[in-house]
Amino acid sequence: MDVRLLLENTLPGLGYELVDFELMNGGGFRVFIDKPQGITVEDCVQVSNHLTRLFTVENVDYSRLEVSSPGLDRPLKKEADFIRFAGQLAIVRTRLPIEQQKRFVGRLAGVEDGAVMLEIDGRTVAIPLSNIDKARLEPEF
Repeated sequence: MDVRLLLENTLPGLGYELVDFELMNGGGFRVFIDKPQGITVEDCVQVSNHLTRLFTVENVDYSRLEVSSPGLDRPLKKEADFIRFAGQLAIVRTRLPIEQQKRFVGRLAGVEDGAVMLEIDGRTVAIPLSNIDKARLEPEF
């Protein structure tokens, strides 16, 4: 059973987005969920209870299940993430250097032609989605 596919098909029906999914040592799962209004402890409990029942019905073998918010430094994984969080500060690491660097900190300015637009010190850098290794929101206080 493909647990990621099961989560991607189940969570939207409950009103949540699957942000990330990790396998833990010892056969456990860590699931990060989000929704536009943010995640509460009650959301995590509701999803955990639902997934526990679903995994039982689907015969998914696991030793531990953790359901969590992605946090303030939420990872950006999909093109839709870069669009949704336009205007927010982000750290983007690339696989290959662009302008002799691999780490960029700037404001997300959307996506154009398959590239994330990042505003850095008054200029815009286009980073192809295919070249992004990791990207996260950078919390501002």
